[in-house]
Amino acid sequence: MSGLPSRALKDSVRPRRLLGASVRPLNFTVRAHSMGPRQLVQAWVETFNRADAGALASFYSEDAVNHQVAESPVQGRENIRQMFASAFASTKMDCIVENIFEEGQWAILEWRDPSGLRGCGLFHVVDGRIAFQRGYWDKLSFLRLHGLPMPEEM
Repeated sequence: MSGLPSRALKDSVRPRRLLGASVRPLNFTVRAHSMGPRQLVQAWVETFNRADAGALASFYSEDAVNHQVAESPVQGRENIRQMFASAFASTKMDCIVENIFEEGQWAILEWRDPSGLRGCGLFHVVDGRIAFQRGYWDKLSFLRLHGLPMPEEM
């Protein structure tokens, strides 16, 4: 494979490596630019389900914004990593894909979790990384389903 031009190498790796394989942080940089938004979000889900905040953060651009509408926006890859690390430390979360739609640089993820919570996420992918993500889900239902404390302000 080393004799192939870099584009041919990326094209030859993409179909076989994504199907049923999980993304590893060391391989992500090589494969990121060959992934479309749909494939990137599928790999993101697999990494989310492993609760690997560091690997998950590698999907985001350095100055990315993650805005879960039930929370304040989080900007920057390191802050996004910290957000996921904190969330994974507080409860077990699983994302079951219902649908992933792709249009240009955008992917839309419709998801559910094993306890019945549902939501969706919009991912703007630029140069093989998530530049912006917005998530819609019911925070009160999430807190109740996971036995977490309710917010004091309503």
